[in-house]
Amino acid sequence: MESYTSFARVYDLFMDNVPYEEWCEYLTTLLKENGIEDGLILDLGCGTGKLTRLMEQKGYDMIGVDNSFEMLDIAREQDSENILYLMQDMREFELYGTVRAVYSACDSVNYILEEEELLEVFKLVNNYLDPGGLFIFDINSSFKYHELLAENTFAETREEGSFIWENYFDEEEGINEYDLTLYIEEEDGRFARFQEMHYQKCYELNTIKKLIEAAGLEFVVAYDAYTKNPVAEDSEKITIVARECTK
Repeated sequence: MESYTSFARVYDLFMDNVPYEEWCEYLTTLLKENGIEDGLILDLGCGTGKLTRLMEQKGYDMIGVDNSFEMLDIAREQDSENILYLMQDMREFELYGTVRAVYSACDSVNYILEEEELLEVFKLVNNYLDPGGLFIFDINSSFKYHELLAENTFAETREEGSFIWENYFDEEEGINEYDLTLYIEEEDGRFARFQEMHYQKCYELNTIKKLIEAAGLEFVVAYDAYTKNPVAEDSEKITIVARECTK
């Protein structure tokens, strides 16, 4: 699936409501609580690298992995000479050695549509984690797919562009289809129309726990996303913490 191509050009514009600074503080707090105050960290599904750069500013050595050339191209345009960006599919990523922690934000994990493939992602994470290393990631909840996205359409207009975002949720397959229509301003002032289709899988928390353990990781805790509160029925996003198991 090819995604985040045209949308990459306006991704940061339309995602300016994402509290990256708060997410960075949250991640650093979790890492430090587990004795990870420095060292090499992997951002899996790093996109344009906004969170990657914030984590680098916190003193971590950062690697960013993403499968979108367009998103990484934007990431590399920023002042981030010390960050290693790799264009790789998270289902097959390869590193030069182990890392102290891996995190994956912005529901990147939901883009893995098959349980078998998600298991492979978790196995790779386990393989590249230092002994006792942490794996922190978020997922969109079942509540969000069923109640908030469902069959709803969202639209937004900015000076530089606009989008129409239509959702179709397949209950049987647990797949949410995002149809994006983008209108992006070109250099000559005209607006060009682009279309993209994205797909995400709805995973229940019990399924995630099962896959984590099958990959050889230890499930630690799940929170209402980016808080220390327990997961609730109306949690829109869930943060999950797992650990490399040194049994």
